[in-house]
Amino acid sequence: MSRCWAVVPAAGVGRRMGGTTPNQYLPLAGRTVIEVTLSVLADHPRIAGVWVSLGADDGYWPDTVFASDPRIRTVTGGAERVHSVRNALEALGDEAAAEDWVLVHDAARPCLRTEDLDAMLERLDCHGVGGVLGMPVRDTMKRTDASGIVEFTVERDGLWHAFTPQMFRLGKLREAIDAALGAGVKVTDEASAIEHLGLRPLMVEGHGDNIKVTHPLDLALAEFYLAHRPAEPVPTTPEGE
Repeated sequence: MSRCWAVVPAAGVGRRMGGTTPNQYLPLAGRTVIEVTLSVLADHPRIAGVWVSLGADDGYWPDTVFASDPRIRTVTGGAERVHSVRNALEALGDEAAAEDWVLVHDAARPCLRTEDLDAMLERLDCHGVGGVLGMPVRDTMKRTDASGIVEFTVERDGLWHAFTPQMFRLGKLREAIDAALGAGVKVTDEASAIEHLGLRPLMVEGHGDNIKVTHPLDLALAEFYLAHRPAEPVPTTPEGE
């Protein structure tokens, strides 16, 4: 099996939450959001290491439990999420091979299940492109105009909510991001850069509780999900690794 690494962009300031503390450093289940997120990734036996992109003026990171963890390395992020990811990929390239897998995961998605991470690694390890963790759309979807008036109902068959992690080969992802940025393409996630190259990622179905903490209600919901989640089996290293 190819080696796997994780990249966690964490340079955002979380303006939609309305407070002064970035979303990733808000308290959650006795820790901070980013500490809960990183624990899932750093503790997984398939992940060789984790790179976290931090804001240039981040004063919160040194107080986290992972600040001195040898499994976690940091790099300065960029103006947008895509630049933070690109900076981490550049740093990771000094120790990882172009064919190694990289899983990019939002710092503010603390409810990632180990079983969903396992499913991604199993399904995508031999895939030619890579893929995205997500969930099929179940609600009726509407397209509106700028004033909120419904223009038409969108056919939901084949529509997915895209989550993270998003898993691609290091070299190909770096190439895809560079190409998209060079062409002026808006890169909202890693898959959109890959798609710009004409490649087709695979969607891997996960659980709907893999929410992103962006609004105050999300924090309470994440607390609820974590408190009521059944205990997950401890992942084991595949034989031969």
